[in-house]
Amino acid sequence: MVVADTMTAARMHTVGGELKLEKLPTPKPGDMDVLVRVKACGIVPNLGNILANWPTWFPHMPQPPLPAVFGLDPAGEIVAVGRQVHALKPGDRVYANPGRSCGTCRHCRRGDSISCKHYAFQGYFGFSEHAMQTFGDYPVGGLSEYTVVPASAIVKIPDNMTYEQAARLGYLGTVYSALKKVNAGPGDTILVNGISGTLGISAAIFAPAMGVKKILGTGRDRKLLEEVKALAPSRIEVFSIDDGSVTDFVMKHTDGEGVDAFLDCLGPGALHETFLQGLYSLRRGGIAVDIGAVMGPVAIDVHRLMDRNQRLYGSAWLTTEEGQEMADLVGAGAVDLSMLETQGRRLSEVNEAISGIAQRHGGFSNFVIYP
Repeated sequence: MVVADTMTAARMHTVGGELKLEKLPTPKPGDMDVLVRVKACGIVPNLGNILANWPTWFPHMPQPPLPAVFGLDPAGEIVAVGRQVHALKPGDRVYANPGRSCGTCRHCRRGDSISCKHYAFQGYFGFSEHAMQTFGDYPVGGLSEYTVVPASAIVKIPDNMTYEQAARLGYLGTVYSALKKVNAGPGDTILVNGISGTLGISAAIFAPAMGVKKILGTGRDRKLLEEVKALAPSRIEVFSIDDGSVTDFVMKHTDGEGVDAFLDCLGPGALHETFLQGLYSLRRGGIAVDIGAVMGPVAIDVHRLMDRNQRLYGSAWLTTEEGQEMADLVGAGAVDLSMLETQGRRLSEVNEAISGIAQRHGGFSNFVIYP
């Protein structure tokens, strides 16, 4: 494949400043890397506000050195591979998991790369000061025509998955990974706070394919909740938190026992009480996973957790293996992503796109940039 020597990318030069379209040298893949021509890069609503306020909101989680090319969830086509890459080839349709680790520490060697102290999201942020080395190794995010990523981060996507759908795999996969952590499967009933949002809707999509018997979902917007229920009407029950207690709703649908697992997808600023009601909804031996990042000190009765043999996990992102499982479920026809409603913008419109999405259809909306 012909690859130009230069490419167009959107770079941020100052915190909170506009991204500038610039011509940069096209990066070269290392021996164990691949070069991807980006077809679609997923973005979260209000990304501009996140980038502008990150140093204040999350000072312990560094951004890449400026000027930087951001872009978290790229999907596209491989155009070149390193000399030691054998199972991938130019022309492969792929999603690039942005999670980067050192690959050699004890966590990475035992398959727990997310626990690596060097772990960072290429094109977004890191989790400690050790991430700066990782940014140096992989400095170009998905808001560019090309990006270099490790071959080990590649998810091959099936023909029935569009690039736009693949660019959502990171956020869909955050919930999928949580479902795996609670061993969600046949016979289980799970609770999902925020099921109609960008994160939560993944449970309504993937939990039925994993055999989960019943999904209890909460949110505020009753119309959106009913649309989520329509994805699997016989297996999804929904409840607006404006109508009362989440715990009461759960006990009604579980004959007073509680759910096998609770996934909290509520974001920063959400009420602590809603999160706590989710915890109180667990059965004895149940598992809770937080992936939505409810902020601030939450008053948890750990004695109650102990007495009831319950567990509370924090879960960040997904592994490449989990991403491939999701793509394979779509390829096999077990999961349908056609409910995602893509709103795409050209790279030249990136500042308008990330400044705040005005028209959203809850988690059904899927926002991408076309480099």
